[in-house]
Amino acid sequence: MRVAVLGLGRMGAPIAGRLEQAGHELSVWNRSPGPTEPFADRGVHVLGTPREAWERADVCVTMLADGPAVEAVTLGDEGLLSVDADGTLVDMSTIGADSSARVAEECERRGVSFLRAPVSGNPSVIVAGNLGIMVSGPKDAFDRLAGTLRDIGPNLFYVGAAEEARIVKLAVNLMIGGTAQLIAEALVLAEKHGVERAKMLEVMGGSAAGSPFVKYKTDALVADDYTSTFTSSLLFKDLALALEAGHQVAAPLPLTAATQQMVQGCMAMGMGDDDFMALLPRLRREAGL
Repeated sequence: MRVAVLGLGRMGAPIAGRLEQAGHELSVWNRSPGPTEPFADRGVHVLGTPREAWERADVCVTMLADGPAVEAVTLGDEGLLSVDADGTLVDMSTIGADSSARVAEECERRGVSFLRAPVSGNPSVIVAGNLGIMVSGPKDAFDRLAGTLRDIGPNLFYVGAAEEARIVKLAVNLMIGGTAQLIAEALVLAEKHGVERAKMLEVMGGSAAGSPFVKYKTDALVADDYTSTFTSSLLFKDLALALEAGHQVAAPLPLTAATQQMVQGCMAMGMGDDDFMALLPRLRREAGL
């Protein structure tokens, strides 16, 4: 299939790599040229502007930092939706339903099918072929592109015909944020009472409270390694979007609000670019450890 990937950041580049490895006819675009160079070196076509993508692709995949970035790349003067096109836009960014709805409205006007497809995972998960993708939008477009999406990640979930995937992704991320804060609190409590962190994590991983997330984070936490898989700043953004979505329907999210404040504390301490498990050293400092 002819596919264009727009946005070659930490997530977009490995997504493009998966599509390239799967044999799709790939073209790429990025706001700054640096990330396109490895693709150009392998003979992948580099687009000059987003709107050029439809000349070489039937499917355009966007993976961008936030709602304003998605709207700029899709709705801007040189954006994907500045021209009519007979194709499908798949946005894999984590953005709010309001931004997504504005893009959806313009897609309908331009004759473009629109799939919202935010993901669960990080760059290493993409490379390993274990990414989760939550999809909503026209069912016929999903059915047509399910195979292509599985070339990116095998764990595919169709959750509705409109903006449902945006809400599902935010709900998953508020669970991740809350779980990270609870892990930090459990470890600080144990350490204050003399229990070694590695031993506490071993017990947690084998208990009723254990989860793939606990096991996934164990080695890094034992090593005090906060190299980012997902930054504190990005988690703060996602929790803000979840709170906004809750406010729109009068759904109280008190633990999410508290977690967001804890993440903001990490950012205030200069750990905004660190992994969001920086919640642990922030809490340890408050505990005098």
